[in-house]
Amino acid sequence: MEFDVTRSETPRQGFDAYRYRIWRKSRLVAMYWHDYRGDEHGIEFVDGRKEDWPVGRMTDFLKGGGPQPICLSDEAVAYLTRKNP
Repeated sequence: MEFDVTRSETPRQGFDAYRYRIWRKSRLVAMYWHDYRGDEHGIEFVDGRKEDWPVGRMTDFLKGGGPQPICLSDEAVAYLTRKNP
């Protein structure tokens, strides 16, 4: 896969947002976040561009979690490819 996602290593407190790093061929391209319930989510690209609700709901952007590894959905990969040609 062209893009990978990893959880941010910054510790979370209580109701803080969950944060993830998005990599393209081992180069950081964006930081993705969602609130603790998954209701709100957004992305900040390394060049400073920010967008709320990049693809539908949070569950439309990320897949996996729990015992499954976190990965990007097909919709998220298509979005990132459009935004980072």
